[in-house]
Amino acid sequence: MSINTWKEEYNQKIVSYSQAAQQIRSGDMVAAGLGTGSCSEKLFDAILDRHEELEEVLISDAVQIYPTKLYDPVYMTGLDGRINHMPIFGIATIRKMYKAQVSDFMPAMTLDAGEKYGERANVFLFMVTPPNKHGYINLGPTAFYTLETIKKGRLNGSLRTVIAEVNDQMPVVFGDNWLHVSEIDYVIERSAPIPAFKRGEASPAEKAIGDYVLDLIQDGATIQMGLGGISEAVAAGLKGKRDLGILTEMLPLALPQLVEEGIVTNARKPIYPGVSIASFVLGDENLYDYISENPSCQLFPGSYTNDPRFIARHPNMVAMNTSLMIDLTGNSTCEGIGHTQISGVGGQLDFIMGAYWSEGGKGINMLSAVRSLPDSTVVSTIVPELPPGTPVSVPRTYTNYVVTEYGIAQLRYKSRRERALELISIAHPDFRGELKADLKSRFYPKPS
Repeated sequence: MSINTWKEEYNQKIVSYSQAAQQIRSGDMVAAGLGTGSCSEKLFDAILDRHEELEEVLISDAVQIYPTKLYDPVYMTGLDGRINHMPIFGIATIRKMYKAQVSDFMPAMTLDAGEKYGERANVFLFMVTPPNKHGYINLGPTAFYTLETIKKGRLNGSLRTVIAEVNDQMPVVFGDNWLHVSEIDYVIERSAPIPAFKRGEASPAEKAIGDYVLDLIQDGATIQMGLGGISEAVAAGLKGKRDLGILTEMLPLALPQLVEEGIVTNARKPIYPGVSIASFVLGDENLYDYISENPSCQLFPGSYTNDPRFIARHPNMVAMNTSLMIDLTGNSTCEGIGHTQISGVGGQLDFIMGAYWSEGGKGINMLSAVRSLPDSTVVSTIVPELPPGTPVSVPRTYTNYVVTEYGIAQLRYKSRRERALELISIAHPDFRGELKADLKSRFYPKPS
């Protein structure tokens, strides 16, 4: 396609927010990109403003960072049956929606999120860079499920409409992260900074957990870190390590510093040596500037980065993820407790499985030993059994290392009884006696 041809086509596709919102039909499943790759609040709100004329519309998104009426439980309760929210991964932004049971939830892993959206979505909304001189737009800091959703949805005929907000303040990030303007149906032009996130302060418990985790990371390891304060504590404590590689779902905020200090070189990675690989980025201005047009940082679809077979090809793969609760045999959850949804599994199981089969690999589940209930009661996060309705994010079969502020438990080669004793040893001291008593009643013969 010539320059004049694609430019003409692009200009013909430019619409307003209200015109874009008119493309939604009753019964549609509307999917949006993840994080910075989602659409802005202006497009979501324009769709919501049509609620009186729409019925049975589902809006699904992930890692919600643009403030919108879509995340207001009072407002959305009034739209029930007309427009409903059904995220695929949720963060703190929408926990009040879960608590009020306004948002539904669509279970998925990062590995298969694009496949699931490609099967169901009728309309896809996302934010991208302006096209380059060849007519290709860049997905910026979010690859994740976008390309797979569009390509599979087009192939099977379920995806009718693709709407892109073209933001001239979106950084260009290399990798499998490009799409031609011919694959977009409507364009909304936008100029606004993408949301930035600062590094949070780790709590004393998170710092203690981070210190234990650091003992499990060898020079030359390839690492993956999830979201949260514990991961940030680990990143802050990597000083002194050498030749680490990055294969992860989300690039760590500290990446520029880790590279500058020679901690991350990616030199020993067998695949993409010298390059940090991820599927999305949520960072501050410094990180966005660092990844912009930087060949040493590349983004790929989650179906590639999170394929356990691909992950396992990296020796000494260390996968570090946060859990909410774990039972005495090693089943853990990061998604919710009981039927109360908190997040989604994301890439946790993908990377735990990949690390499990990596030569020298280590899958690590990290959690504080206690949590506080709404009435300020403190309870153990190591429990005899998960409460009814709790999703098992990582089954005990794949659980290897578990770390709390009280130490490290290794479960992989141990029986139920041995696993329970390991986990009790890293539980909060106030709950160890109770857990031991429960262990005896469940896993040992009853006294005659």
